[in-house]
Amino acid sequence: MVETFDRHDVSFVSVTQSFNTTSSMGRLTLNILLSFAQFEREVTGERIRDKIAASKKKGMWMGGHLPLGYDLPAPGSRSLVVNPGEARTVRHIFTLYRDLGSVHALEQRLREDGIVSKRRETRAGKITGGQPFSRGALFYLLRNRTYLGKIPHHDISHPGLHSAIVDPALFATVQDQMDTNARRRGATRSKVAQSPLTGRLFDVDGQPADVADLCVWQGWQALSLLCLGRASAGSTACLRGHHPAPNLSRHA
Repeated sequence: MVETFDRHDVSFVSVTQSFNTTSSMGRLTLNILLSFAQFEREVTGERIRDKIAASKKKGMWMGGHLPLGYDLPAPGSRSLVVNPGEARTVRHIFTLYRDLGSVHALEQRLREDGIVSKRRETRAGKITGGQPFSRGALFYLLRNRTYLGKIPHHDISHPGLHSAIVDPALFATVQDQMDTNARRRGATRSKVAQSPLTGRLFDVDGQPADVADLCVWQGWQALSLLCLGRASAGSTACLRGHHPAPNLSRHA
């Protein structure tokens, strides 16, 4: 507000305190008060963050995005309550990913089976969720250590007051598979280079990148697409129909 006043040559005069911005002493007093206000805001924020960190270290649920498989704590409690029906859905999702080995294939299977995200009702009575899972939501769900009975806080997970709903062995298997897929995608991207002059794509041997490389390079899941043939115009077919066949004519 003071900055807006200054731009319009307006002075600020306080009727409850003895200062105004028409004098140098009044401007000094105002800046001192603003500095103290900023200091109090920062100290309050630090105390709140420290309180949340200490509570999570004790395993308490401190709010946020309620994960599928759990309900809100009972009044006066900070422990998540297991929802038996949703917990079975979560275990089914983890098992499916272990068997399919691909988040894209998992997304398609869940859509076919009619499995949707958690439905939530806001304080205003608005219903959210209940929609088919996106890939991002599935990545988040499969990485969520809350299902191990833990409370994540940044890069650290503390033992939670709630019960686990996913077996640790199954969770570890899923994490290993996701890490393997991530390394494979990264390795494939590193093998493909684009010519700055022609825009064509080549592998490490200087040959035109094949279809599997292009699918990953362009952001498609190589495990979920069955691509045949080399990268030449009109000679490639991508099966299953999940995505249209990439246009390779400018890369051939």
